[in-house]
Amino acid sequence: MSHYSRPLLTLLFLAVSTLIYGQQGSNNCFTMVAGNDATADGSVIIAHNEDDHGKNLVNWMRVPRKQHNGGETIVVATGAEIPQVETTYGYMWLEMPGMKFADSYINEHGVVIASNACASREDDPQLTDGGIGYWLRRLMAERASTAREAVQVAGRLIETYGYASSGRTYSVADSSEAWVLSAVHGKHWVARRVPDEKIMVIPNYYTIRGVNLDNEAVFMGSDDLISYAHKRGWYDPEEDGAFNFRQAYGHPRSLASDGNIPRKWRGLEMISGKDFEMEAALPFAVKPRKKVHVQDFMEVLSDHYEGTQWDDSQGYEQGDPHSHGVNSICAPHNQYGFVTQLRPYMPVDIGTVMWLAPRRPCIQPYVPWYLGMDELPGDFAQTTPAKALDNHFDAPDNMYQAAPEHAFVQYARFANFVDNHYGELYPKIRPFKVSLQKEMFQKQNALEKKALERYQEQPDKAMQILGDFTRRYLEKTRNFIRKMLPKENPVK
Repeated sequence: MSHYSRPLLTLLFLAVSTLIYGQQGSNNCFTMVAGNDATADGSVIIAHNEDDHGKNLVNWMRVPRKQHNGGETIVVATGAEIPQVETTYGYMWLEMPGMKFADSYINEHGVVIASNACASREDDPQLTDGGIGYWLRRLMAERASTAREAVQVAGRLIETYGYASSGRTYSVADSSEAWVLSAVHGKHWVARRVPDEKIMVIPNYYTIRGVNLDNEAVFMGSDDLISYAHKRGWYDPEEDGAFNFRQAYGHPRSLASDGNIPRKWRGLEMISGKDFEMEAALPFAVKPRKKVHVQDFMEVLSDHYEGTQWDDSQGYEQGDPHSHGVNSICAPHNQYGFVTQLRPYMPVDIGTVMWLAPRRPCIQPYVPWYLGMDELPGDFAQTTPAKALDNHFDAPDNMYQAAPEHAFVQYARFANFVDNHYGELYPKIRPFKVSLQKEMFQKQNALEKKALERYQEQPDKAMQILGDFTRRYLEKTRNFIRKMLPKENPVK
């Protein structure tokens, strides 16, 4: 395993990461994207940890397909008025009230969308009518039947209105291919297809390097992406050689942050089995050491640098691993982790499954939520989708107090309790987590076979079979939480 000077890296980057992120690591999302030739089952996979500051809530909701009248418009949070399309697709929506850039989506076609904040160096953005921010991924989910189409939808919106935030990278996938789209403050963007045989790893900085917009099978982006960077003095062909998007458009503090570099390094080493030098240019994507399984991604999302020089908890002997030193992949402000399994050889309702671990991936079993499951558990949503959208930016500061009976609050309180006793409790939690996940994977094939047998003639029954499976294992995880929590602090 490669080594890098801890004291040197910390001295160089601690101050600048605090400057760009406020409190160190307050924006700490982590994503891995795998092409279908890199996975054992031929699925395309997005694995994502959603990390956001504050006492948040996650609502799991389903929004149906809708038909719209001609002349309808959407007024987004920034004030821009966008023409509505005739049909908007249905989707599963992971909504975090009050958060501008935290929601994740899977639409009815199996298009998955997640994102990572990536600060750009743009200081003179061009915006029309205030630009677009929060609504960008929602419109991608509503209007795209493939990942490629989602990128095209986003690109047109960015070029028309401008992106109303410093910068961000959206990971978008369907069962055939995966893309990453990097938006820059204003009207510039670029997207790259993830190679089928490789896995992409992204923390909170741009990772796209070389760009060839003539190769439309692999790249998309703004026509003036390179000329604009040259005009601004961010790129000089004579001095810099080949154009490098992340170097030209990425904010230098973001690219040098110790909230970013170690996490990408760790993800690359875990998935590839190779050594990488942190001070070197880390690759956009790598081939895995072997064809990867869903479970491999779950391990990465649960990681705190165990067994490396970066493990400041020293095997949990110095307290919980989330509150020490450099940000880990599984972080204190993690709200949920998921691994989406997108399989092209099944009906989309059954072949699209999001394995979800609420609040803290290291202590929660990942439970499968199938796209076509009959209904989502009632106490995982605070309200209806329509009301959630209307009130999204009016959320209270402490969502735990605002919705004490919400299922997510149970997971959050459990995570806080475990952090206070991590070294003592984790050895008891780990066997339950591993055992339950093993049980679910062992039963997955039989479950899906049963659902497939009913799918053509009794689709409602097939979807109920999937939903019952999810609800049964959610209840098992919640029963375990109830038993672990002290009686003087019960969670109902």
